[in-house]
Amino acid sequence: MKILMVLTSHDKLGDTGKKTGFWLEELAAPYYAFKDAGAELTLASPKGGPSPLDPKSSDPSAQTDATRRFNADETAKAELAATRKLADVSIDDYDAVFYPGGHGPLWDLAEDKHSIQLIERALAAGKPVAAVCHAPGVLRYARDPRTGEPVVRGKHATGFTDSEEAAVGLTKVVPFLVEDMLKANGAHFERGPDWAPFAVSDGLLITGQNPASSELAAERLLGKLRQKQPGGAG
Repeated sequence: MKILMVLTSHDKLGDTGKKTGFWLEELAAPYYAFKDAGAELTLASPKGGPSPLDPKSSDPSAQTDATRRFNADETAKAELAATRKLADVSIDDYDAVFYPGGHGPLWDLAEDKHSIQLIERALAAGKPVAAVCHAPGVLRYARDPRTGEPVVRGKHATGFTDSEEAAVGLTKVVPFLVEDMLKANGAHFERGPDWAPFAVSDGLLITGQNPASSELAAERLLGKLRQKQPGGAG
């Protein structure tokens, strides 16, 4: 199994003067779910090189077994410091794509033409695409090449909820709200309780609601890949 993990290159939290980026748990938990399952991983970002970490995701209260394992893993940190440039990767070389969240993707990956093409080509090739927390925002402009409709139209999906965004006080800072965007694009939005693990699979699309949903979304993606392996169901 070869999985491409796509991270943000954006580090500015709107006009607040504060920093953002990707959320550590949303990289670390899937990273080890995939690694421990024997997958070969590649990290990429729009600009390549180091992907910016949201400093709040380093707060002691945000740490988990996966984040502690990542912070002690020199190989993983080296991969994060040298992500491949998104324009230089091809979906032909991978079996699936996973997008960790954090607020950063709302500014760059949601608009990035290479990311949009990657998603569209992955789905057209029958390869699953997973995104967690704010990362379902990367689906905003992705279209089904056959119909021209948003790839989420008619799909059951989740993502960081409006109430969770309000709870962190960034409703007026982010360029768009993930829940509202998914609904506007015709998705059947589903959710669990705020901050609780919740993920949705619909066809090739897998979405997770919040940081606590990262490992669950990764396991759903692994399940899709195992179904495709010889002897797998489906």
